[in-house]
Amino acid sequence: MARGKAVVAMSGGVDSSVAAALLVEEGFDVTGIMLKLWRGDETNNASGCCSVGAATDARRVADVLGIPFYVHNYADRFHATVVRNFHDDYQTGRTPNPCVRCNQWIKFGTLLERARALGADVLATGHYARVVHERGAHRLFRGADPAKDQSYVLWMLGPEDLRHVRFPVGDMQKSETRRIAGDLGLRTATKPDSQEICFVRGGDLDAYVDEHLAPAARPGPIVDGDGRVVGSHRGIARYTVGQRRGVGVSLGRPVFVTAVDAGTNTLTIGDREALRCRGFVAEEVSFTVAPPAGPIDVLVQHRAHGDTALARLAPLGGGRVDIELLGDADAVAPGQSAAFYDPVNPEELLGGGVIVETR
Repeated sequence: MARGKAVVAMSGGVDSSVAAALLVEEGFDVTGIMLKLWRGDETNNASGCCSVGAATDARRVADVLGIPFYVHNYADRFHATVVRNFHDDYQTGRTPNPCVRCNQWIKFGTLLERARALGADVLATGHYARVVHERGAHRLFRGADPAKDQSYVLWMLGPEDLRHVRFPVGDMQKSETRRIAGDLGLRTATKPDSQEICFVRGGDLDAYVDEHLAPAARPGPIVDGDGRVVGSHRGIARYTVGQRRGVGVSLGRPVFVTAVDAGTNTLTIGDREALRCRGFVAEEVSFTVAPPAGPIDVLVQHRAHGDTALARLAPLGGGRVDIELLGDADAVAPGQSAAFYDPVNPEELLGGGVIVETR
């Protein structure tokens, strides 16, 4: 007798393939679903995710596992949310993270709702993270493989979501995932990991900016910390806070982008010390546990594979929090996500949000 009904979001990669296989092995009644996010011709086949070739791979895996497989067309919703946000952020001087937005609005937004409407007990993905039931609640932890941990991009999952979400490969090393896929004869066993960004044709961001983000591709001045013009940039969409390579200015010492001002179409550069950040405000904040009633200490991670810094989190209301950084942090970019971890148990994700102001 099946343990319950599970929907697996299958991207055509090895991780989601093995996630589906493990749930079948556990006795779930599994259905594989791929989200069609592209319009017309596939956009970036090299991304390995959500392309026509990926759909073929996922379908073949489902055939081997003996489970039904369907492709659901989410292209309009994807473009109206994730792609539009990507454009808006770059044109306002922010640095977007489309994979976080896809998780927030598509995979764990619309798809989770769809899975539950279909009577599924579980929505599973191939993310490297762990959901653990302890202390009377479902809690979210980093993946067992530090090199593949993806908890940073899952901060939008709330307590109710965690009751229905599973990450079957989260307790594994990536090498073990590939071994299982090989043992099962899955065609994705040796497939390379997907590369962002799925909707940027050929992975050529420069060409994408020229084609879709013309206002953010206009040249403009580069200034130093005193406001002196020291060069010219190629359009603000090509730069992010903390960037060193490709700035195009030689001052005889290492310089970094320290600010992007869309209003004046200006980049500011400075030395590493100018990148230091004392704090920031995040909005759209979500917690995997009960929201704090007052200030708490957290470990903040503001880049997907970056280090954490000790901070004081203070709720501001309206889904906003203020973060006072107590440890070293630099190159904090508006538009990026901030994930909050427990300083007592640094493996546990407490929540996160989108950075909107820095100081």
